[in-house]
Order: sequence, then C-alpha cells, then structure tokens
Amino acid sequence: MSVVIIIPARFASTRYPGKPLVELRGAGGQARSLIRRSWDAAMAVPGIDRVVVATDDDRIRDHAQGFGAEVVMTSTACRNGTERCAEAVANMGISPEIVVNLQGDAPLTPAWFIEDLIEGMRADAGADLATPVLMCNGRMRAELIADRQAGRVGGTTAVFNHDMQALYFSKEVVPYAAGPFADDEETPVFHHVGVYAYRPDALAAYAGWPEGRLEKLEGLEQLRFLERGRRIRCVRVEARGREFWELNNPEDVAKLETMMTRMGLD
Repeated sequence: MSVVIIIPARFASTRYPGKPLVELRGAGGQARSLIRRSWDAAMAVPGIDRVVVATDDDRIRDHAQGFGAEVVMTSTACRNGTERCAEAVANMGISPEIVVNLQGDAPLTPAWFIEDLIEGMRADAGADLATPVLMCNGRMRAELIADRQAGRVGGTTAVFNHDMQALYFSKEVVPYAAGPFADDEETPVFHHVGVYAYRPDALAAYAGWPEGRLEKLEGLEQLRFLERGRRIRCVRVEARGREFWELNNPEDVAKLETMMTRMGLD
C-alpha cells in the first residue's frame, strides 16, 4: 500500500460539538454532512489506495457507513487528529508509504492540494511530515484578522524558511504586516491548510510523546513535531480560482455555503 487518507472525526469538539454531522448546502441546494463532504474530497484525489474515517463515536460511524465509507474505531483518549490517525494505522495493521490526514473540517480542500502535498513529501526525503500552505490575498488576510478581533479562533497561519521548512504555526495572523492590502493583492501571510502527510515512523513516534507546551498554548497539534525537532515541509499550493476556508465555528457554516454557491459546488 502506498498512500492512505485518514479522516479523523470526533463528536465531542470543544468549540463545536457534533461538527462532523453538521450539514452544508451546496450551490444546487443539496445538503450533505461535513464528514460526507470531506469523504467526497478525499475520494476525488487520484492515486490513493485507501480512504478511511477514524472516529470514536457510534453516531459518526453509523452515518459514515451509511454513505459507504470505510470506518475504523479509535479510543476516546486521542487528543487530536494526528493521535487518532496514529491509532487508526496501528489498529488496521497497515504499513503505507505515506499517511495523509485530511481533517474532517476542510471539505473545500481541492484534490490538487493533496496531490501537491504527496509530491512534495516524496521529493523531500528528510521531511518527517508535510503540510500545505496557501498565500493569503488581502481579503483572506482581513477575514483572518476579523476572526481574531471578534474573539473567534479561526484559521491558522504558517511561517517557513527559504527551504520551505516550517518555523512556526499560529492561530494569530503572522507574520505582522502593516498593510493595507487590496482584496486581490498578494500578502506575506500564508494560510495553513489543515492537511498533513506523515512518514509512518514519525506518526507512530508522535503518539508516544507528551503534549508539547506550545502545542497546548496554541491548540495546534503539529507544533509537537516542531518542539521535538522534527522537520515539517511546507508545500505551497495554488488556489486556481478556488476559495478555501475551514469549518471552525458555527458562524463558518454560512461562509462555506456562500463560497460553495459562488464556486458552483454542489
């Protein structure tokens, strides 16, 4: 087996309980759950050997199996999606080349983001994991800032060096840039897309480490790798006219539905 996509999903989210089962209406008015839309996004990626939903909740399991998804059950002790992916791989007894974590709150992730991520991982033998970054235009940067000013935990930003190695990830909008920026103007801020590609040995090691200090402060699971000195490759992806946002808060439902309508996505 070469590449497996795992979609970690839990019902007991602190910020948005039951989020995987929330329905989103597309351009044609059809309602599909968040986990179904994330599954559809994973299934659209060519060259993937297996797509699996990993959950600890019977409601999510029953719903996912109802639309034909393969499901693996994990424990309630998993603190984040990376730990859930690690447990799922162990429970399935598989040894893929690459494990992709497509988090269940990113249904607008286009297939080429994941294709580019896998290609970037294969091109960098020294990387323990890889993750996509998308350059913000002025409008996206302003929306990230508006979330923080309103006290909402919204999207995550990434900072990396000239070799595309991650330096830091934050729920604050970093780096600081005075601006102002026009809506369609390029900015120095990069939105972190919530997808990861892991080497299986790095994923297995992660599950045995205690939660990191920065990870706990920011609520960002990938910081545990940086705190342990592991190398994260940032893979720059292009929007190609697509809008991208994740469902972090109840207010994001309307935003995602508006985006899908604008892009003509059912």
